[in-house]
Amino acid sequence: MEREYASSPLDSAVNELARLPGIGRKTALRLALYLLRQDEMQSLQLGEAIIKLRKEVKYCRICHNISEQEVCEICSNPSRDSSIICVVENVKDVINIENTRSHNGLYHVLGGLISPMDGIGPGDIEIDSLASRVAQGGIKEVILALSATMEGDTTAFYIFRRLASADVKVSVIARGVQVGNELEYTDELTLGRSIMNRTPFNDTFSPK
Repeated sequence: MEREYASSPLDSAVNELARLPGIGRKTALRLALYLLRQDEMQSLQLGEAIIKLRKEVKYCRICHNISEQEVCEICSNPSRDSSIICVVENVKDVINIENTRSHNGLYHVLGGLISPMDGIGPGDIEIDSLASRVAQGGIKEVILALSATMEGDTTAFYIFRRLASADVKVSVIARGVQVGNELEYTDELTLGRSIMNRTPFNDTFSPK
């Protein structure tokens, strides 16, 4: 393949940086040139941090949150309320909700949302493992903290139907509070209130 830049290492660096979400080739080139201008140690530390991230960070076998151990700190914390599970789309949502200090239960990270248009079905995300956790007993409430989008509503409705036969309360973060389309863009106060003011989920709630 013909390289775009005069330097093969630069070309390779730009190609890899451009793979990152939200990073185009122009931005990738700017970042690569920035790193070249900095002290060599800074680039080496960045590289080591990325390698350490990939080698040492895992996913919790219970909730699928990031962890340095087989079971994450939240799942293994005896002071957390293990009878409540907050279901979220991704790890960023766990971080955002934790920052609100409004939830003292556990989490379950789905790793995505049901989206037929994108070819993502229930079997492609962590719904089976959620149902297994509930089936093991000891869970009193499942909070569906998913984004207010068609995909979020579809996923919430599917989970509600999937857990219908279980003896567990299923609730959804408050619809009356404006939470926007994505939890990551919601301020902590609003997000905290939407969790505290959650309402029971019932079969009158349906995808848009």
